[in-house]
Amino acid sequence: MSDIDPTDARRRLDSGEAVLVDVREPSEWEAGHASGALHRPLADLDPAEFAGRSVITTCRGGGRGTRAAEALTDAGVDAANLGGGLRAWSEAGGALVRDDGSPGGLD
Repeated sequence: MSDIDPTDARRRLDSGEAVLVDVREPSEWEAGHASGALHRPLADLDPAEFAGRSVITTCRGGGRGTRAAEALTDAGVDAANLGGGLRAWSEAGGALVRDDGSPGGLD
């Protein structure tokens, strides 16, 4: 399992090479998330859902994303963690949105 920086993550996501999985809690997701991300709280993460796919995990700052990527990797899924989480994503110019498409933020 490795960390991936926001620039490389965005390239992999834009090319369809990987899917972004946000493992934060529902209230955090509702405040704002990366467009196109899937929401799977860490407690509900099922590695079988991602078999055969490349996954980039994320959370607010990287801790839960690291645990998620490790669990997925241990289950045989190709997974990396977004280093620095959505905080780093946002600092690198990545947008955060709410479910209705309006601008979001980190709660």
